[in-house]
Amino acid sequence: MSCVWKLEPDGVYQIVKHPQAESNLEGRQEQILIGLGWERYRGVPDLLQYHKHSNDLISLARDFTKFNSVHMYDIVVKIPNVFHVRDM
Repeated sequence: MSCVWKLEPDGVYQIVKHPQAESNLEGRQEQILIGLGWERYRGVPDLLQYHKHSNDLISLARDFTKFNSVHMYDIVVKIPNVFHVRDM
């Protein structure tokens, strides 16, 4: 059975079994991060990267199948008041 991480509108990721084919995770994720003052950095084509003027950088796999705990850790540590990891 395949599962994916899904970003909810409130910034919470959850595991979803049998997800719908249409998923706009990248778009919603970018809207949230830009709203929090992060800017898109286009230095590496295989990654979605966002940076702040405070020298923080978040790197995410562009291919969501390669999204892993390292990417999740990067998000949660740098934006702990918005993104939360919950065991569902």
